[in-house]
Amino acid sequence: MALDVVGRIREQWREQHPDLDLTPIEVIGRVRRLAAITDQRHDDDLDELKLSRMEFEVLSALRRAGGGLRPSRLTKEMLSSGAATTKRLARLEQDGLITRNPSTRDRREVDVRLTDRGREVIDRVFPAQLERERALLDPLTDEERTRLGELLAKVLGPLDVAG
Repeated sequence: MALDVVGRIREQWREQHPDLDLTPIEVIGRVRRLAAITDQRHDDDLDELKLSRMEFEVLSALRRAGGGLRPSRLTKEMLSSGAATTKRLARLEQDGLITRNPSTRDRREVDVRLTDRGREVIDRVFPAQLERERALLDPLTDEERTRLGELLAKVLGPLDVAG
């Protein structure tokens, strides 16, 4: 079987440092490469809508929540800075995809909500993204997909700070 890019990188490092354990490259290198390829394809599709990937993530988080979220929660979920979140929210609000209103629980807080237009955009874009990602996993059986998801969750669980 021919080596993929990550396999070739591992072999090059093996030649330079035969004394090192290169097994992390097998997983982390492939996870990074898969993420980069997925992000690139997703970005190409979002360019048509003039949305960044992180703006898409804001719309997605709001749609999943089914209601309003505070900017601090969005910042935490996206592993982003508060300033970056504020900038994204301003742009999405300007484009008529979200609203920002004082919270009914605490007037010092803001609730961010999808507009009807924002809901329409995410409801159109998300299924298409999901289908592209499913197609990337076509080489795996259903059982392999489930197992891979479980193994990645086992690695990510202790590291995930968004919870």
